[in-house]
Amino acid sequence: MNNILALAIVVIKELYRRKDFYVLFVLTGLLTVLLGSVNLFNDDKIVRYLKEICLLLIWVSCLVIAIVTTARQIPAERENRTIFPLLAKPVSRAQVLLGKFTGCWLTCGLALLIFYLFFGVVSGTREHHWPFLNYFQALWLHWWLLAIVIAMTLLGSLIFAAPSSNSTIIFIIVVGILLLGRHLGKVALQLPEPSQSIVYSGYMAMPHLEFFDVRDLIIHNRDLIAWWAWGMATLYAMAYSAFFLFLAWLAFRKKALN
Repeated sequence: MNNILALAIVVIKELYRRKDFYVLFVLTGLLTVLLGSVNLFNDDKIVRYLKEICLLLIWVSCLVIAIVTTARQIPAERENRTIFPLLAKPVSRAQVLLGKFTGCWLTCGLALLIFYLFFGVVSGTREHHWPFLNYFQALWLHWWLLAIVIAMTLLGSLIFAAPSSNSTIIFIIVVGILLLGRHLGKVALQLPEPSQSIVYSGYMAMPHLEFFDVRDLIIHNRDLIAWWAWGMATLYAMAYSAFFLFLAWLAFRKKALN
């Protein structure tokens, strides 16, 4: 556990030395403040559309941070040849993967918390409404969505040749699931056999990231998600994260490092 935490701390320090987070935060912050200061047609409903745009910016920024940060972890260790002294500590390959995952996940959690706090302050000053539990549920599920994405990206970094190709492919997969995942089952039922069974099997097997997109909780001030459903979504994310990490361990265990 000490080895895993030590590796995680290195990952966290690495992100805050780089400019990725600061650039995305400044851009998102400026756009959020500008949109928050707009008063179109004196219509209070416009605030909901502005909140939707700002939350979309936060989602895109956090996905970019999660995918880009994770995609370069293992390749950078191999390119700089620091993986050899790292494994000679001794640190097992499983501990390296868990350390990288933990560091990236905690880093994204800190970034996510800053984004949501900033958005909550701007939104609350406009609406004079502070739905803390709504924000908590949305933030928590968003964080666990990023856990699945980070685990997928770690697996991709052991399969694809370059961090750039890995980042691009994972980003396309994640966006595709978020936009089209919920409709794939309906499409499958309209196909003839055996295409129907193949597509529907893929629909059932893929991680349904759209389950964690609960932005309406904040945008439209909806009622809280039932806590049992919130807990089941958390367990669902844990299971898929563990599954992708297990596949990454299998790939990393047999992968030559030279």
